[in-house]
Amino acid sequence: MAAFHEEHSMPYLDIADYGVIGDLRTVALVGVDGSIDWCCFPRFDGPSLFGAILDDVRGGRFRVGVKGAPRGNQRYMPGTGVLQTEFTTPGGSAMVMDFMPVSVGGAAPHRPLEIHRHVTCTGGAVEVEVELQPGFDYGASRPLVYRRRHGVLATDGIDEAVALATSANCDWRIEGGSALATCALREGESFAFVLRYDDDDVRPVEHYLTEDALADTVAFWRGWVARLRYAGPYRDHVVRSAITLKLMCYARTGAIVAAPTTSLPEVLGGERNWDYRFTWLRDTCFTLHAFYVLGQHEEADHFMQFVKRVCRTKGRPHLQIMYGIDGRRDLSEIELGHLEGYRGSRPVRIGNGAADQLQLDVYGEVLETAYIWAQHYEMTEGTWHALHDLVDWVSYNWRRKDSGIWEVRHELSHNVLSKVMCWVALDRGVRLAERCGLEGDVARWRSEADACRAEIIKNGYNEEMGAFVASFGSRELDASALVIPMVNFLHRSDPRVRSTVRAIARDLTTPDGTMVYRYRSEDGLDGTEGSFSICTFWLAQALAMIGDYEAGVRIFEQMLSRANHVGLYSEEIDPATGEFLGNFPQGLTHIALINCAHVLARLDPSASS
Repeated sequence: MAAFHEEHSMPYLDIADYGVIGDLRTVALVGVDGSIDWCCFPRFDGPSLFGAILDDVRGGRFRVGVKGAPRGNQRYMPGTGVLQTEFTTPGGSAMVMDFMPVSVGGAAPHRPLEIHRHVTCTGGAVEVEVELQPGFDYGASRPLVYRRRHGVLATDGIDEAVALATSANCDWRIEGGSALATCALREGESFAFVLRYDDDDVRPVEHYLTEDALADTVAFWRGWVARLRYAGPYRDHVVRSAITLKLMCYARTGAIVAAPTTSLPEVLGGERNWDYRFTWLRDTCFTLHAFYVLGQHEEADHFMQFVKRVCRTKGRPHLQIMYGIDGRRDLSEIELGHLEGYRGSRPVRIGNGAADQLQLDVYGEVLETAYIWAQHYEMTEGTWHALHDLVDWVSYNWRRKDSGIWEVRHELSHNVLSKVMCWVALDRGVRLAERCGLEGDVARWRSEADACRAEIIKNGYNEEMGAFVASFGSRELDASALVIPMVNFLHRSDPRVRSTVRAIARDLTTPDGTMVYRYRSEDGLDGTEGSFSICTFWLAQALAMIGDYEAGVRIFEQMLSRANHVGLYSEEIDPATGEFLGNFPQGLTHIALINCAHVLARLDPSASS
C-alpha cells in the first residue's frame, strides 16, 4: 500500500481552497486547482471515492485542470450550487463548470449519482489535464482502471464501479490506478465529462444529456432561492449560506448532516479530528430555524417525519444526540490507520463515539423545532405521542448531569445551557399542549419548568463574575450562554443577559475582540483549538440584541470578510493566520450567519427612523 499512487502525490490545498457541489444525497469538494478531493458515494456517510484531502497519495482524486495554471479563480453561478473555475495561462483561458444534477423537486432521485464537468476554452488555446484516480473504500482498495471507447471504467474488482464518459477525443494513459489524459482546446471549443457511480457501461457523453442536466439543475436552485424570504442588506451572504445548508440535506429521509466531511483537523497535526457526516438533532434543529426565518418550511416538515421515527425511545435510556442519515443508531467510531490525515493530522475517524453521550439540550432543540413547525402544519396524534414522551422524559430527568453541547469527553457536569434547553423543552411542551388542545401532564410540566428555571438562576449565574457560567459551581465562561436570550429564557434587556454577553465579549475573544473562543478551560484533549465561527456570529447577534448594535454589526461584517472565496466557512478559524480548521463546510456556522443577519435586519435602528 505504501507505494500506491505515490507518483501522483500533490501538496495539500488549504481547507478554504474548496467549493462544494451536491445533489441532496452527497457532495463533492472541488479545489481551486480543479481537483475533486472529497466525495463519498452513494451518500454523505458512504465510503469516500475521492479522499485526497485526507491522504494525497492514497485517498483518490478527479482533477480537471489546465496545464500551466496550477490555480484558478472560483465562483458560483449566481443563485445556484453550480461551481465555475476559471483558469488563465499566457496562451489562453478556460472555464470548468462543475455540478451534480439535483433530483427533480429535490425529492426522489431521477438518475444515478453523477458529477458533470464542462470545460470551455474562453480565449486563445489551452491544454486541459485530466486525472481520474479513484480511492474506493477510503483509499483502502487498489482500483482497476480500463480504457473504454467513450472514456474510462474504474472498479475495485469486487462490487464498486464508476464510469467516466467524455465528449473529447482523449488519449488515455493508464498508470497504476490512475487514468491520465491531456486534451487541446481552442477558443470557443468545449467538451464535457460525466462521472457516473455504480455503472460499468461507459456510453457516449451525449447519452447523459449534459446541457439539459445543467439547465434543470440551475432551474432547481434558482427556483428554491426565489422562495427565500430575506430582504436585508446581506442577501448575497444569506443566500449562499442557505444554498450550502440545503446541499447538506439528505432528501430521502429529511436528515441534515452537520458537515459533509470527516477528520478535517481542529488543530493541525493533532487528534481533534471527528466525523461530522451524521444528523445531530441540535444542528438540524438550528438549521430548520434558519430555514424558518427565510420562509422555507418544507424542510422542517420533512425532518419532523425523521424525528418521529428516531424519537421512538422505548427501551432506550435517552434520546441520542445524533443519528445516521437513515436513522440508524449505531455510529461506532473507527480509526483508519492507512490514511495519513490532512497534512499529517491523525487519526482519521469514521463514526462518532459522542453518539452515546447524554446531552440534555437536544430535547429543547427538538421541542423548539416542533413548536415552530406546528405553526404551519397539523400536529398528528403520532407526532404528538413522540413529542409528549420527550417532554415527559425531561420532566423527570432534567436534574441529571450531562456531557454538554460541546461533547467534551470527560466527566459529566450540570451544564448551564443543557439546563436552559431542558426548560425550553418543558416550556414548549406546555405551550404546544395548551395551544393545540393536546393531552399531557401540563401542570407537572409547568411546575418542573419553573423549578428548572429557578435552579439555573440560583446555580448557573455567578454574581461576582456578573455572568452565567459554563456549569453549576464553575467560574469558567462558555460562549454557549449567548443562546440564553435567543431562546427567550430571559429577555434580552435583562441585566444578567447584558452582563453575560459583555463578559464573553471581554474574556472569550481574540485581542481585537472580533473572534470568539467557545471556552478557555481544559477539555482533556491535546492542542489548543481556533476561534469558533458559530460563537462569533452568536456574539454579534447577542450584542445587537442587548443594544450594542454597532458592535454587533462590526463583528458580523468582520466574519463576512473571513469567508472563503465562494462564501463558505469551516467550523473554526486560526486567529493568527486566518486559516480554516475543522470540518467543511460547517452547517452551524452558516446557520448562525443567517440568524444573525435576520436579527440585524430586524433591529436595524435606521430602518425604523
